[in-house]
Amino acid sequence: MTTINYQLLALASFVVLIGLGSKLADGSSIGVCYENQDENLPPAHVIVSMYLTNHIGRMRLYEPNFAMFDALRGTGIQVSVNIDDGYIEQIAYSEEAANEWVQTYIRPYWPDVHFRYIIVGNEVIPSNYAQFVLPAMQNLHNALGYGGLWSTIKVTTTVSPSVMAVSFPPSAGQFSQSAAEYLEPIAQYLHSTGAPLLANVYPYVDFMQNPEQIPLTYALFTANNYVFTDYGLEYQNSFDATIDALYSSLEKVGAPKIRIVVSETGWPSSDDNNVATIYTAQLYNSNLIRHVLSSQGTPKRPGKQIETYLFSLFDERRNFGGTTESHFGLFNHADMRPMYPINFQGSG
Repeated sequence: MTTINYQLLALASFVVLIGLGSKLADGSSIGVCYENQDENLPPAHVIVSMYLTNHIGRMRLYEPNFAMFDALRGTGIQVSVNIDDGYIEQIAYSEEAANEWVQTYIRPYWPDVHFRYIIVGNEVIPSNYAQFVLPAMQNLHNALGYGGLWSTIKVTTTVSPSVMAVSFPPSAGQFSQSAAEYLEPIAQYLHSTGAPLLANVYPYVDFMQNPEQIPLTYALFTANNYVFTDYGLEYQNSFDATIDALYSSLEKVGAPKIRIVVSETGWPSSDDNNVATIYTAQLYNSNLIRHVLSSQGTPKRPGKQIETYLFSLFDERRNFGGTTESHFGLFNHADMRPMYPINFQGSG
């Protein structure tokens, strides 16, 4: 059994921090999601050292984590944190609950911890929680305002592409009626606060649901030429097309200026098919990192980096389209070695 020297790793992370702090703070870096679902995961300070040594400048957490917040102090890593779905309704109804949440999880750590987004719900639109998302966002935004933080920490929510009734071609993107009921006022509110809309984008899932129509090269960023044109815009990959379909959907509800952040994406390294392999996972994630950090943008929104978070640091059990997939992890949690070679700065 491999013995991990956590103290040595912590020392290494401190040395790395001295040289990387300013680089991480400039925001030109990839993000990685971390979901603490396993009791056997390394301690928080070791997780943070992994982010630092691998030049991962942003972290997404799916719930508040005191140990992680303590470990993040002074690192320059930008962290986004979800409100637990079961707590959304309470915050929606109570300004006091929103204030308490901010006072408990944000104020004790700011500015030593660089909070980026507070995320109200992960793909809860449309669902029974959907009606509570906007009032919860408003109460949390106001709670941040009492501490003068609302210009720095943005409150938002995460959607999946399933909120669109039409997603192809991208220019025809349109929210479904059941989703638009909630997303139209949410989009207007995001515009008023300057916050982005977060979206989980998985070309792997799209390909598996429609392999006869979607070329694998189109999903993996390996198409040699554009696959289709849409009003003169040329598309070479599924990732860009999904984002631009969401932009078109936002335009149709009167919110053309909202920025989209990709809050989850990735490719599994194993499954009961020949599409999820170490090779394809490395290929997708490496090509994705180069693409989003290149400032190429999408055909509809060219010339800008696409803020993106890879799912996930370790294997996590998640449900995608009715099937459970647990092999999206970038590292092995037992020895913290990468599942395959990957450069988070977009080189190699």
